[in-house]
Amino acid sequence: MSTDRVHVFGVRHHGPGSARALVRALDELKPDVILVEGPPEADGLVALAADERLEPPVALLAYPTSAAKGEHARTASFWPFAVFSPEWQAMRWAVTHDVPLRFCDLPAGHRFAARAAEPAATEPAGPVDDSGTAAVTDTEEELRVDPIAGLAHAAGYDDPERWWEDVIEHRRDVPPFAAVAEAMAAVREVAPAITEDLVREAHMRQVLRAALKEGHQRVAVVCGAWHVPALTGDLPPARDDAALLKGLPSTPTTVTWVPWTHGRLASWSGYGAGVTAPGWYHHLFTAEDQPVERWLVGVAGVLRAEDLAVSSAHVIESARLADTLAVLRGRPLPGLAEVTEATRAVLCDGDDTRLELVQRKVVVGERLGAVPPDAPAVPLARDLDATSRRLKLAQQALISEHDLDLRKPTDLERSRLLHRLRLLGVGWGTAKPPKTGKGTFWESWQLQWHPEYAVDLIAASGYGTTVEQAATAKAIEAAAEADLAALTGLLESCLLAQLPDAQPAVLRHLSDRAALDTDVAQLMAAVPALARSLRYGDVRATSTDALAEVLTGLVTRIRLGLPGALTGLDDDAARAMRVHLDATHEALGLLADRLPLRTEWLDTLSRLVDRSDLPGLLAGRLLRLLRDAGTLDADAAELRLARTLTVGVPPVTAAGYVEGFLSGGGLLLVHDEALLTLTDRWLAGLAPDVFTAVLPLLRRTFAAFAAPERRAVGEQVRRLGTGASRPASEVDELGDLDPARVARVLPTLELLLAAGRGAR
Repeated sequence: MSTDRVHVFGVRHHGPGSARALVRALDELKPDVILVEGPPEADGLVALAADERLEPPVALLAYPTSAAKGEHARTASFWPFAVFSPEWQAMRWAVTHDVPLRFCDLPAGHRFAARAAEPAATEPAGPVDDSGTAAVTDTEEELRVDPIAGLAHAAGYDDPERWWEDVIEHRRDVPPFAAVAEAMAAVREVAPAITEDLVREAHMRQVLRAALKEGHQRVAVVCGAWHVPALTGDLPPARDDAALLKGLPSTPTTVTWVPWTHGRLASWSGYGAGVTAPGWYHHLFTAEDQPVERWLVGVAGVLRAEDLAVSSAHVIESARLADTLAVLRGRPLPGLAEVTEATRAVLCDGDDTRLELVQRKVVVGERLGAVPPDAPAVPLARDLDATSRRLKLAQQALISEHDLDLRKPTDLERSRLLHRLRLLGVGWGTAKPPKTGKGTFWESWQLQWHPEYAVDLIAASGYGTTVEQAATAKAIEAAAEADLAALTGLLESCLLAQLPDAQPAVLRHLSDRAALDTDVAQLMAAVPALARSLRYGDVRATSTDALAEVLTGLVTRIRLGLPGALTGLDDDAARAMRVHLDATHEALGLLADRLPLRTEWLDTLSRLVDRSDLPGLLAGRLLRLLRDAGTLDADAAELRLARTLTVGVPPVTAAGYVEGFLSGGGLLLVHDEALLTLTDRWLAGLAPDVFTAVLPLLRRTFAAFAAPERRAVGEQVRRLGTGASRPASEVDELGDLDPARVARVLPTLELLLAAGRGAR
């Protein structure tokens, strides 16, 4: 829409059709100033659009300047741009033709101040988009957020770009932007007024008036189609707009460029609303000719990269099918719907799994933008960028796998960097179980960079200017408020991240908490992380003498308090305590060759295993731990189990004992026939009602076994049944008996027999 001096171009954010039409219109108009919907604080960053190293998709990131000091750290807004975004093309046209460009939307500082004044319940949990709008919920909201998409859907189109091509660009009698302005004027006449829009449009008009007052003769305004009616025709008096803007709160704001991704465009609201196929839009904008054929060739390449057979004939037939579908539907050219159906039917052989791969890698795309190193950034982000470049860790949207050998200096530095970032809340790397080796010097990481990490770095920049400084300060701060279990995890993180300045403070808090904590379960929860820290200290050449002293004191207190902690527990508490017992036992096993803690721990368990006041679950578990450790041999364990599986012991207690003894694996039953026989006899001797009562416990025990273990136990029971019914006459007098075990029974048997003779 245009007047003599003002030319308003209503566009669809991230619409390739709008972008192409805008470039043609700017070439024809040759404006002497361009106003673009966006934060005015970013005016100084427009010149960077001329730098070829600024590769879209990118986004303008605005945040309160105080965020770098730790205040309002999670308050930030993004304005994303792709190469097919009309606003990006306007910036590129401006820097290429040396024409000034200004952003004319409401300053981000006003929005941040207003958001900070809202009640805490309504504050966003993280960064929001440029307008703060939520996802589309109905037709009216869709028209406001993405009016061109709303018009397309109202006309029966599933693709807004198809509607633009068919209704706007193919109508030669009406200029495209004039048609959009006419449609938006009709929609705005019946749409309810929204205060946020009124304030934003008032500021846009004030910027427009300022440009006209400066004497510009050809002013181009690039804004969302929704705002066109507010910027054309007879504008309201300037004093009305000034009154609307008067008294708005504001806060100092910093703006910079950050990389963006096509995937984030597909999921973002506001500027990214409705962009469900950024990869397709990028192709439409960049393909010079034969867009459908070129697209299908690219899809075939992706499928071939996954070792799927796709020939040239497949591509030709899919292109023909897409053209045929377009003709049947009365469309001049195939669109995304036709191309997708042809891809599913021909290239994917009707397999939706393959189509999902195409959707993720091609239709949405995995493109990550790039920002020049000299773009404005907080010092912490610059340090991370420099360090990651030195260590050859690329910040990319694609998932990458890294196997690190901590014996190599570069890999050790990479590990420390990733652990430091995790302490700062930047989840660039996710630790995975090592694939290359089982030694403690191997680590496996999965790396994937998300644009929101730029906000996390800003939030963490208040702790320091380098990653090491910030992680150290963050760890010291967290230690002051953490409980005992959290402190042990924090100490382990400090060790893995190589933060020597933070370790003394964390150790001091850990010693204080351990000295005051009387809950044995809490103390036991702290042991695994401390044991791992001691173990990793050897690999990472880190002094852990102080840590060993803390762990020794902790285990001593656990041993002293364990007798009381294991008694008087209900079923749920006993199960929770069993988890702590297993974790502590395993953790101390890591240090068997370094500290005498494991021997002392086993001595404590040996004194507790025969206590009658323990829950059956825990008594059985202690027996299993001692048997596996070699403290009790198989005969001693079997004797205790046999004593428990007698008529005098309540069946529920006996079932808990069996569960505790067998939990963690059923191979013991497979390889110990005597134990299996004992368990089988006990089960066979239960009364029907008692068996029904203990059945849930037994099912839970055996359900925890792996499927192959359950099958093996079943086979052993079947064989046991076939050989258990031999008559006594077929058994040798002592052939099937163990003389050593018989010798243990003889003294008691003689006493019983002597007592019987005396009674007669």
